[in-house]
Amino acid sequence: MTMRVVAFGGGHGLSASLRALRRCAPKLDLDITAVVTVGDDGGSSGRLRAERGGLPPGDLRQALVALAGDHPATRRSAGLFQHRFAEVPGNGSGDGLAGHAVGNLVLCGLMELLGDPVAALEHAGAMLGAVGRVLPMSCQPVGIEAQVRGADPDRPDEVRTITGQHQVAVTTGRVESLRLTPAAPEACPEAVEAIGAADWLIFGPGSWYTSVLPHLLVPQLADAIVSSPARRLVTLNLAAEKETLRLSVADHLAALSWYLPELKVDHVLADATAVGDPEPVERAAESLGARLVLAPVAVPDGTPRHDPAALGAALVPVLGADR
Repeated sequence: MTMRVVAFGGGHGLSASLRALRRCAPKLDLDITAVVTVGDDGGSSGRLRAERGGLPPGDLRQALVALAGDHPATRRSAGLFQHRFAEVPGNGSGDGLAGHAVGNLVLCGLMELLGDPVAALEHAGAMLGAVGRVLPMSCQPVGIEAQVRGADPDRPDEVRTITGQHQVAVTTGRVESLRLTPAAPEACPEAVEAIGAADWLIFGPGSWYTSVLPHLLVPQLADAIVSSPARRLVTLNLAAEKETLRLSVADHLAALSWYLPELKVDHVLADATAVGDPEPVERAAESLGARLVLAPVAVPDGTPRHDPAALGAALVPVLGADR
């Protein structure tokens, strides 16, 4: 019997989760849907968003590549999607392609050609032989704003508004509140439908304020998440990023409740080494209704990255427990 899984996030964190789910798919007969944030305003995505309008393609591209099939031709296409144009020496600022990933340009072109982001992503998924589906959380780009205390180290008590996903992601101040612009973007209908039909909803790993929490701020997504009959899993990060430097592991879980108080979770998956003292994390998990599961899910070289094989191995007994 097919198990329908919806994974929320963006960027490298969601990519790691999807690669892990790919490894689980044969054992658990998974049907995978990725729901991706659309707030990116930095790098190639930010340039395309500013110049062409439409959804920033970078996080969508990464999710598609993570789900790409194993046939040599589709692997080569996945490599092409990830290829980033280098700056041609001597061209100065006139090199419009420098820094762009090929897949970002392909997705931008497909969205313009088809006039529908979901159709564009389905076509790109077919090009890559994707084992699963990639959807935007909204079919319109959103902005991310945060109230940040101590963004200026010379004024540690001052609270100021930081605008844009990139700026929020790199702030070293304490994020005190987060909001989207527009405040209530329309959710992608197919994403809402997938949530309602899911057996599991998976949040994280990823940049907490800019990749994970934004989904909870889209009213229709939040309603669908709360009312879905699916079980819910949170995969915690291995290390704090700039935007969460002052946030403990337990605080990450508390933030979920802060932005969606009705959210109940069944399992919290974390790496024992990254967690340290598990007691406060266990208490935070229990406050969400969840059981803490500790497993070695980091790459063996000590860098704070999830190993897709290890994460997949940890997910199998959790997702398959009640089959």
